[in-house]
Amino acid sequence: MAKEFFVKRYWKMLKRPVSVAFGLILLFGFGAGIIFWGGLHTGLEMTNTEEFCIGCHEMRDNVYEEYKTTVHYSNASGVRAECSDCHVPQEWGPKMVRKIQASKELWGKIAGTIDTREKFLDHRLEMASREWARMKENDSQECRNCHNFEFMDYSMQSNRAMDIHYQAQKNGDTCIDCHKGIAHELPDMSGVADWEG
Repeated sequence: MAKEFFVKRYWKMLKRPVSVAFGLILLFGFGAGIIFWGGLHTGLEMTNTEEFCIGCHEMRDNVYEEYKTTVHYSNASGVRAECSDCHVPQEWGPKMVRKIQASKELWGKIAGTIDTREKFLDHRLEMASREWARMKENDSQECRNCHNFEFMDYSMQSNRAMDIHYQAQKNGDTCIDCHKGIAHELPDMSGVADWEG
């Protein structure tokens, strides 16, 4: 009897205009949230495409041309690492931070700071240093999405590579410590005190 009373009372409450309006507002908010989230996700994924990355000539004519000559672009196994594979973290939070940081490159395009090859080369060390520091800080996470010390078959590597990878793993080094310039030309490092090139 008490259960029936509760159900009837609850049903009456739901039929009141205020409750119906509140329910519609919640339903509309939920739908709008899904649409917003889907739109945001779709937009972010569009900015992760190679076409987007090379949409401006600063990237297309400089780093993209260099990248096309590397093993990350064309190799025996047919696996290609695109721009976002190396420069955009997969996790949501770090991805958002990286997208915000990347706006500095967009500002460079808008302001004309890197709009010619000469200007790009003048700022290349600064841009590369920022990216190297980011990769060092996150333990080269984007590299490790494909490469991992634990999965390496050292016997398939040259003796030199095997020794270096073994020592790097033992010392806690990260990929970017040794592999600067793996997919792009190195900037002019003359005058950099701690450069061991």
